[in-house]
Amino acid sequence: MTTLRTSEYPIDKQFLERWSPRAFTQQPLTEEQVLTVLEAARWAPSASNLQPWRFFYGLRGTPEFDTLLSLLVPFNEGWAKDAGALIFIASVTSFDGQRQNITNSFDAGSAFMSLSLQAHSLGLVAHGMAGIEYDKVPVVLQFPENLKLEAAVAIGYQGDASSLPDFLQTREAPSTRQPLSDIVFNGHFTGELKVPA
Repeated sequence: MTTLRTSEYPIDKQFLERWSPRAFTQQPLTEEQVLTVLEAARWAPSASNLQPWRFFYGLRGTPEFDTLLSLLVPFNEGWAKDAGALIFIASVTSFDGQRQNITNSFDAGSAFMSLSLQAHSLGLVAHGMAGIEYDKVPVVLQFPENLKLEAAVAIGYQGDASSLPDFLQTREAPSTRQPLSDIVFNGHFTGELKVPA
């Protein structure tokens, strides 16, 4: 899983090699593989060490997988059906019902990155998604009121791009990033907010 990406400054190769394919092989993952990537997520940093992330998973070929798959929007369901497992990430918005945990989403994102890098180190790929039926998930997965859905993740072995619809095959390549000069500011904001090309 190497790419032709380059960085402006020297960084560990895992950051350049990791990307988010949509093509999967349909090979199931073991529970140990999924729990290994979730173990990595468990060790992510969080504000006040509150660890607000919560994970819901389903292994390919199980009713849990089918349930999670049905909660994706049709576009994502169309390709994520071939993944080895699905994971939904949620975060706790308040632990006491009074004080808001204002970094819950930030911390859950940190856990996703840990999950994603661990998957990469195991020879797997992980693709995060926001295309989810957000209204249905709390009901189907029986969320308490203080649990917020953040994202879904398809995880598994990378498949061939030819397994995807034509319009997705051309997009099945590692993406680039904006230059540091567009996103990093020394002390205060200058310039304009640019949308990635």
